[in-house]
Amino acid sequence: MAAGVACAAALAAVAVPAAAAGPLGHRGVHWAAKDSGAPQVRFRGLSAVDRDTAWLAGTQGTVLRTTDGGTSWRNVSPPGAGGLQFRDVEAFDARRAVVLAIGEGEDSRVYRTDDGGATWTESFRNPDPKAFYDCMAFFDRRHGLAMSDPVDGRFRILSTRDGGRSWRVLPAAGMPAALDGEAGFAASGQCLVTSGPKDVWLATGGGAHARVLHSADRGLNWTAAETPVPAGDPAKGVFALAFRDRTHGLAVGGDYRPDQSSPRAAAVTADGGRTWRPAASPPPAYRSGAAWLPHSRGAALAVGPGGTDLTTDGGRTWRTVDTGSYDTVDCAPDLSCWASGEQGRVARLER
Repeated sequence: MAAGVACAAALAAVAVPAAAAGPLGHRGVHWAAKDSGAPQVRFRGLSAVDRDTAWLAGTQGTVLRTTDGGTSWRNVSPPGAGGLQFRDVEAFDARRAVVLAIGEGEDSRVYRTDDGGATWTESFRNPDPKAFYDCMAFFDRRHGLAMSDPVDGRFRILSTRDGGRSWRVLPAAGMPAALDGEAGFAASGQCLVTSGPKDVWLATGGGAHARVLHSADRGLNWTAAETPVPAGDPAKGVFALAFRDRTHGLAVGGDYRPDQSSPRAAAVTADGGRTWRPAASPPPAYRSGAAWLPHSRGAALAVGPGGTDLTTDGGRTWRTVDTGSYDTVDCAPDLSCWASGEQGRVARLER
């Protein structure tokens, strides 16, 4: 806990105001860019293992891995995946990872590697043309879920009990009906997140209300709660969630169209997602990714094409601390945080 508090304090002390188009800190904490060697790829999938190891997943079927803190990146893309769009990666360590490709029908696929990407096994290929998988999340090294946009009026949940080596569709009986036009956003791999051994949350948009669905039994039964994040349009809603425990969570989003404003782009919950309240001072624009700083009770980051925002009070107020474009952010237990996005961008938080 002390290390997390110190890290959060350092961020708060050196963060620059929103008007400054600079890094996270003049003298200390900042995003340090790492050369991925893939400027043609947009990396919306990111998994931070530790300060040395991170995995990226992106367009053109690309998966990269570093084990030296981003100094070098190895292309470990699954063979024959060049036509796929990878939007999520969940890594257990430097050798074991699972990646999700999105799209209608058979474009939605899951691959797993146990040897650092030297070989891959395709463990799921979606047979239903009505399904479109957006995100996945793991409770531990064995149990995980993936979510699809509504099929026959309900979000579809895919489950694994063996670390992503095999998958099965869960019964739809415990899933509430979807709103008209409601869907998930495959923007950062964070429209489905977990905390602890059984709790999972699903973020939505596109419908009349931006909602967060919660399950306390690994996806069998769900409840839905409305958030104050604007919706009512296919481009609006909650794009990413982050929970530091099974009670305290953040939701970020807005309108992803760059020519549209995004008021009320963040919300917070202190009761496990049963109720949500708007951030008193939200990020000034659309944000697609969020992550709590490890071991901190109040510090978190939100990222998007327009910049990075920091909160030190649990999501009630945010301030812009960097104007670089990132789609997703992830932090590891050793206090390391990574971000990635368009044009092969990847960075690590450093001081």
